[in-house]
Amino acid sequence: MPSVDDPADASEPRDSYVTTFDPAVDDQPTAAIVTAVASLVERDPLELTPLYDAIDPDALESLFDHACRADDASHQVWFTYEGFDVGVCSDGEVRISDATPKSTSNA
Repeated sequence: MPSVDDPADASEPRDSYVTTFDPAVDDQPTAAIVTAVASLVERDPLELTPLYDAIDPDALESLFDHACRADDASHQVWFTYEGFDVGVCSDGEVRISDATPKSTSNA
């Protein structure tokens, strides 16, 4: 279950969430992402858009598996999924926030 970065006033909208996975024990970031987003939108994970429509899950798993074995550097990947910006860090942190609107121009 994601934890909310509690605003000072509880009536303010929540727009930043954090969940974690444990790369040291082969937890999968994709499972953490889908579970957290499903919780945020109050839907069953199977009702969500497939994660592969936003990012290649195998490539994401492979990247973080390699990062955990290769070095102590911090790696992160950001993408948009189900209306949220999702940031996955190699230390096991997943940051989820309301998607930033994309700017459009009529040039």
